[in-house]
Amino acid sequence: MDLEPKEERHLHRLSRHILSQLVCMGRHTLTNLLTTEGRQFVDWTADYRMYSKERIDWESIFGQIREEVYALNKEKLLITALDDSLLRKTGKKIPGVKFARDPMGPPFQINFVRGQRVIQMSAAISEGDQASMVPVMFRDASTPDKPRRRAPMDEWARYKEECKIRRLSVQGVNCIKEMRSHMEKDRALWVAVDGSYTNQTVLNNLPDNTVLIGRIRSDAKLYHLPIASGKTGAGRKKIYGISAHTPEELRTDESIPWQLVNAYSSGKMHEFKIKTMKYLRWRGSGKRHTLQVMAIAPLRYRLSEKSRLLYRDPAYLICTSTDIPANKLLQAYLWRWGIETNFRDEKTVLGTGQAQIRNPASVKAVPQMMVASYALLLLAGIKLWGKLKILLNGKPRRRNTEPRQTTLSSSYALIFGRILLPQLIFPTSYQNKTLTEVF
Repeated sequence: MDLEPKEERHLHRLSRHILSQLVCMGRHTLTNLLTTEGRQFVDWTADYRMYSKERIDWESIFGQIREEVYALNKEKLLITALDDSLLRKTGKKIPGVKFARDPMGPPFQINFVRGQRVIQMSAAISEGDQASMVPVMFRDASTPDKPRRRAPMDEWARYKEECKIRRLSVQGVNCIKEMRSHMEKDRALWVAVDGSYTNQTVLNNLPDNTVLIGRIRSDAKLYHLPIASGKTGAGRKKIYGISAHTPEELRTDESIPWQLVNAYSSGKMHEFKIKTMKYLRWRGSGKRHTLQVMAIAPLRYRLSEKSRLLYRDPAYLICTSTDIPANKLLQAYLWRWGIETNFRDEKTVLGTGQAQIRNPASVKAVPQMMVASYALLLLAGIKLWGKLKILLNGKPRRRNTEPRQTTLSSSYALIFGRILLPQLIFPTSYQNKTLTEVF
């Protein structure tokens, strides 16, 4: 990769920041990253301007991460997960930071916290029934600043229009379309989402060769396909037939038998009881999609070996394809939990969102750098060790569970092994070097 001297200098600086992000102790601020590099006594201006002046093309970096994920997936299928999260902030002058509902608050009390809304897409690198989710897209999803109360009407009109454009559903559709545009045409794309993205905006704007698997309400009104009458004439053709069972009615209908399906979750194979209905339509998708619905019976579990049995809530899924087998549909959605694990590691282990910055460009760029470093860490561990055997924090695992890749085990792969970073991101002088050789 031929680079100009100025670009080479920026990439050297970025590589130092990414490596410092992975081994930084304490809060992950830019100051601590520079201290980890041993550059606390030199001028910091260039390091801060690398983000504020937008000197790094983050789309190309995540594009290279996607290429690595494609190469590690041998099948002509890519299973992804889409979700948003909130990066906690305390400053009142940070661009894009707003009050939002606290996702960790109790259900009986709505609490509000200040934070920066972000949206992420993670892709599954599968090995048999297990899969590791790697972030392949990360963007700021904050809402525009609200005008003052006595602002002109045209300013309020622009604000309302921008709020529509920057809705989470619209940004989720944009992420799916961009992911689809970077993939081969013959490779299928499955996207697993939660209930907030199972809506008309997302379903009616899915690109070709893309399947959506999402949660649905238990009382959603579904319809069978219309019966062709054979009559011709003026008027609209029927889209919906007679009413079908709601997901809750499907689960409680004793005339429909339960099916037993095996799927991998929580370190071992589980046997799930499910019921399915196919060839349905929902007003959220109209005639664009013919759906299948799955009702999943609640699993039982114990808090300890001697405690009584407890039950989780049932789940209801819809899928925009009727050709997918029940076991593959369920397994793809269970892998979606990996994006929640990604968010936990990014915010707690790697301190994404802890940087104290105020520049509008830096507020968007610094979290992207931190998430990109996390994705490169996971890829380094997968490429070096394959199926990792190191346990998280050295804690003993439960019986009959197989080890899985964790953030800590990937860190061991990076520190004690060789740095396996894509060639298109870093200069050749940094490849195949240990951390001590880089610093």
